[in-house]
Amino acid sequence: MPPCVPNNSSMASCSPIFQEIQTVVADLDGGLLISPNPFPYFMLIAIEAGSLLRGLLLLLLSPLIHLLYTFVSEPTAIQLMIFISMFGLKIRDIRTTARAVLPRFYAADVREDSRQAFSGMYGRRIVVTSIPTVMVEPFATDFLGADRVLGTEIDVHPKSLRATGFVKTPGVLAGRWKKSAIKQEFGEESPDLGIGCGASDHDFVSLCKEGYIVHPDNSAVPVNPDHLNLRLIFHDGRLVQRPTYLNAIINYLWIPLGFILAIIRIFFLVPLPLSIMPRLSSFFGLKLITRGLPPPPPSSGSPGFLYVCNHRTAIDPLVISVALKRKISCVTYSLGHFSELMSPIRTFRLSRDRATDTARISALLKEGDLIICPEGTTCRQPFLLRFSALFAELSDRIVPVAVNIRQGMFFGSTARGWESMDPFFLFMNPRPTFEITFLDPMPTEMTCTGGRPSIDVANHVQRMLGCTLGFESTTLTRKDKYMMLTGHAGVVDHSSKMEPTKSQ
Repeated sequence: MPPCVPNNSSMASCSPIFQEIQTVVADLDGGLLISPNPFPYFMLIAIEAGSLLRGLLLLLLSPLIHLLYTFVSEPTAIQLMIFISMFGLKIRDIRTTARAVLPRFYAADVREDSRQAFSGMYGRRIVVTSIPTVMVEPFATDFLGADRVLGTEIDVHPKSLRATGFVKTPGVLAGRWKKSAIKQEFGEESPDLGIGCGASDHDFVSLCKEGYIVHPDNSAVPVNPDHLNLRLIFHDGRLVQRPTYLNAIINYLWIPLGFILAIIRIFFLVPLPLSIMPRLSSFFGLKLITRGLPPPPPSSGSPGFLYVCNHRTAIDPLVISVALKRKISCVTYSLGHFSELMSPIRTFRLSRDRATDTARISALLKEGDLIICPEGTTCRQPFLLRFSALFAELSDRIVPVAVNIRQGMFFGSTARGWESMDPFFLFMNPRPTFEITFLDPMPTEMTCTGGRPSIDVANHVQRMLGCTLGFESTTLTRKDKYMMLTGHAGVVDHSSKMEPTKSQ
């Protein structure tokens, strides 16, 4: 069948030919994604793999980039964005950012109709893009099921393994170079289906037996996240919203004010007595929502209650203490040193040695109430990681606590960055909202004392919190998170740091 001329048919009209399609080639920006503008993704690389100053430089030059992209040439604009966002960065940091940060923003921008055409067949799937391959490949292969990504190849210094800011021959993969790359990939054969965007993609779409040009449409229906090949459970990065031109300007205008606000909140609000902090939190722009009736403090000689909560940010135990209006000690697997230093409650690091941790937690419960986050790490998405069953073996006075935190501009947690900056980024949000829900203490017959296995107790608590929050329970662990986001297990030896960081 000779290649057809690209047409403007609706993507929905190509669904009847799915069973006959063996190969599909799709442009990413504007073809598979709703927005054809790659600027937000270069901004993410500049900030998350580089620095806020690098991102600011890219933002200041964005008017020039927009003019070049619109009136001069797409390759020139993309080359400039590559140079600003990547020059001097370690290729390892660029790859990690592409794997840990970009997929969340890409996934929210995928067109449902294009995804159906791209993923609704069992043949070979190729993504072609003018964006650097290193930025696109993790998302395209893992979430879209692409077999190959044909993109711009960035130049890397062979000794320092840092990006030079330039690209390899033949340059930015746009226009006729996309056509050339596809010819090289397929040889004399023609792909069955081609999906492009704009006039610059006509060349490569004309090689395909069936061609579709997708026009930019901000009202296009985004894909249901459950329809992607991989569910997005873990992600990293500080920015909550996609850094479009407008959002980036708002973020950079707010950062100086937000940093001052964070300092005021950390150094003036946090040290106040916990009994008055809930009444003053709204004055400092914080919103605390408390539901449920927690049990009263234990009487003298009685063991304390074990408050078992899910983990959203590093200050979850502090927020629970504020909701209770009294200081409650907590045990944690990891916490930034600054967070420990500034915490008004006692924090104890767990060693991950079962015998040592068992003795430590048992001793603390004899002193009073205790807070524990059995997930062992934070999770931003509406999922709960596997609960360690250790807590279930140590107490039958278990109080499940559901924690949820809404952050509008910045995430107060990180797997790759400086954990000591977590409180600052959290409190830099204009109005963070903390929701604490105390569930009823578990009946004795539902604990290990009542004959239930510790794993069953831990899973039951996880399901209770999931139902309360509307989150999905998983069997994923801290190790899964860090292997996904950083490439290592995320285990730190704190065996020599078992003493409390703050006296009560």
